[in-house]
Amino acid sequence: MRQRIVNCPQCGKPVAWETSSLFRPFCSERCKINDLSQWAQESYRVPDSQTNPEDNTSTEST
Repeated sequence: MRQRIVNCPQCGKPVAWETSSLFRPFCSERCKINDLSQWAQESYRVPDSQTNPEDNTSTEST
């Protein structure tokens, strides 16, 4: 069976995707903690695709 290799989301280092990899998909505990820290500091953002209907202003003349 071929071993699957993925890149660490933090540093890009190749990581074997297997049960013995304790921090997968990260290469180390350090990268895992750094990623968690970035989420906690709100460095990562999920784009807001919905618009609030109350924010839309009408340009029509009545």
